[in-house]
Amino acid sequence: MDSLRYTLPMTQAEALDILKTGQNVFLTGAAGSGKTYVLNQYINYLRKEGVEVAVTASTGIAATHLGGTTIHSWSGIGVRDRMTKSDLDALEEKSYLWKRFEHTRVLVIDEVSMLHHFRLDLVDTVCRAMRRRPEEPFGGLQVVLCGDFFQLPPVSRMGEPQAQFVHRSEAWTRMQLRVCYLEEQHRQDDEAFVRLLNNIRDTEVSEESYELLQSRFQKESTLKVRPTQLYTHNIDVDTINDAELAKLPGVVHEYRMTDSGKEHIVATLKKSCLAPERLRLKKGAQVMFVKNGFEQGYANGTLGTIIDFDMMGNPVVETAKGKRIAADKVDWKVAEENRVLASIEQLPLRLAWAITVHKSQGMSLDAVRVDLSKSFEPGMGYVALSRVRSLAGLTLLGLNDVALRVHPEVTELDVALRTDSSKSVKELQGFTAAEKRMLHEKFLELVRPKQKEKKIPTHHVTKKLLLEKKLLKEIAAARSLTVGTILDHIEQLLAEEETFDVQYLRTSSIPDTKFKKITDAFAAVAEKNPERRLAPIKILLGKGYTYDEIRLARLFLN
Repeated sequence: MDSLRYTLPMTQAEALDILKTGQNVFLTGAAGSGKTYVLNQYINYLRKEGVEVAVTASTGIAATHLGGTTIHSWSGIGVRDRMTKSDLDALEEKSYLWKRFEHTRVLVIDEVSMLHHFRLDLVDTVCRAMRRRPEEPFGGLQVVLCGDFFQLPPVSRMGEPQAQFVHRSEAWTRMQLRVCYLEEQHRQDDEAFVRLLNNIRDTEVSEESYELLQSRFQKESTLKVRPTQLYTHNIDVDTINDAELAKLPGVVHEYRMTDSGKEHIVATLKKSCLAPERLRLKKGAQVMFVKNGFEQGYANGTLGTIIDFDMMGNPVVETAKGKRIAADKVDWKVAEENRVLASIEQLPLRLAWAITVHKSQGMSLDAVRVDLSKSFEPGMGYVALSRVRSLAGLTLLGLNDVALRVHPEVTELDVALRTDSSKSVKELQGFTAAEKRMLHEKFLELVRPKQKEKKIPTHHVTKKLLLEKKLLKEIAAARSLTVGTILDHIEQLLAEEETFDVQYLRTSSIPDTKFKKITDAFAAVAEKNPERRLAPIKILLGKGYTYDEIRLARLFLN
């Protein structure tokens, strides 16, 4: 692992600079290094610039963290593990997919470590076909992959091809990814605990780290809330939570989820949302927020205890830090081009005496009690331990030989990723601030919606010729319009600018004698013709005068 000591660390700001150049990027780093924060920064930047960005993730739970959808749903691949010609033809017949691929310029896929390698290839195939750019990876989209291979790997279902890490896909190689490996730590501020987690990643768990874990064995947290119990196996955590709730005295308050929109999308939302359809709470219940609500003072994974119910019937949660929050219903939705396709509404809470390690991925928890004695998969211990914000919030109930292992392929890959990230940092540092801004702007020019050229009003085109002192007949001929239409334009211009000067037209288009007779005629019938209609003047003057001459003279009556 000596090579790791010589890598150049990458900051969040540097990763954001690289993303803004439009290169395909793999954004990675340890748990708590700020990957989701950087993604949100970039997504907000693109949206502010009017760039259409597709925000997706490998799982529904991960997608809700970013306010996006699953990559399976967005791309149209669904649960397929292969794509035939007829499958592609069927997708091409869906107009909503056409619009989606036509407008999208940047594709974000979060928690990519849990995505099967063959499914990334399927997404690539669909993008190239739908965007009619078969030779370009993902049809020319900028692709931003985000994840950590030390998290839990993809799981193959019955009948699916053997799952491999996504870096084994053909698309990964073709994309020429820039690696951004974040090194800062924003979840844990305990140096010894951070060292322990890094030891696990480096497969070099020191004696000091084992002693640190031993110090938390059966050691209960001193925080105000009961810790969330993490289970390695898919046991019925709802049964455990319900049993704990039943032990509490007092009235049960029940909250039911409401929904609207397309039925199949609603079903997907409900499946991916950690908030239950039927939430039962009591005073004293241990709960966890399951959505970010930074303005209200909570984040996804914030623990608390129900201490009361307000006048509206909403639960009042006291967090581990002593903050009191009246929780109100929020929504989860799937939107397409600013149109909501489906939404669900529920309190952003769930009972939190117990949760599975798999479902804890992406969360930051205040306190956990975890039994790793039945760990069965490399990475499971790292995921569980890295969820907790501080060592003081950890209670370790058991540990086995598998718990602190990581997949050997991941260890080797991690060295390569850090090396590639160092190259990215070095390359970025070779640019001046001005050069970076130029690269950012160049990419924005490519992906911003093209501004429709403002059509110059037709009378303003005429104005340009008038300013050149062209005669009426010359202007009419140049514009292939009648003299009467040009006079319409002049009347519009005078209505907009009373001082607009067309005096030269009087002397160049009407003899003085004719002009005087026309103006005298207007004066003679002024009382009966206050609107200065043309017909009475034509009748009064007779055949020797045209309507165009009368209209022209009328321009100068004031």
